[in-house]
Amino acid sequence: MKTCLIIDDSDVIREIVARIVEGLGFKPHEAGDAVDAIEFCRSTKPDIVLLDWDLPSIGALDFLRGIGGFEAGQKPKIVLCATENNPKQFALARAAGAEFHILKPYDHDAIARAFAEAGVLDADEAGSAINDIVAPEADREVS
Repeated sequence: MKTCLIIDDSDVIREIVARIVEGLGFKPHEAGDAVDAIEFCRSTKPDIVLLDWDLPSIGALDFLRGIGGFEAGQKPKIVLCATENNPKQFALARAAGAEFHILKPYDHDAIARAFAEAGVLDADEAGSAINDIVAPEADREVS
C-alpha cells in the first residue's frame, strides 16, 4: 500500500486529511512538525508528502532542505499546502523541492488531483474518486 505523510501542526487538519488519503487507498502517517517529519522520511520513505507551509519552529523550507540530501529514489513527491495564492512562496518551495501545490481549504477532489498530477494515483482512479463524490452511483445517469 502506498503511504502519505501529512505534515500539519493542526491535529484536526491531519485527522481530516488522513481520512481523505485513506479513502484514496493510501496509508496515512502524521507529523505535527518538520523535525518529526524529517525523521519519519529518513526511516520510512513515504510515496507522497502533504506539507503545510506554515509550520511552527522550523518551517516548510527547512523540511525541504532537510530531505534535500536524500537520493533521488528516496525522495517522496511533495505537495505544498498553502493558505495564500502566493507565487513567490510557490517559487521558493519549488526551488527547494516541492513539485506541486494546493490551496487551503482543500478537499478530496483537490488532493486526488494533486496525487494524480504527482503520479502516485492513477488518473482513472483519481477521476473515479472524484466522480464518486460528485455523482454517487445511485445518482449517475446511464447512457
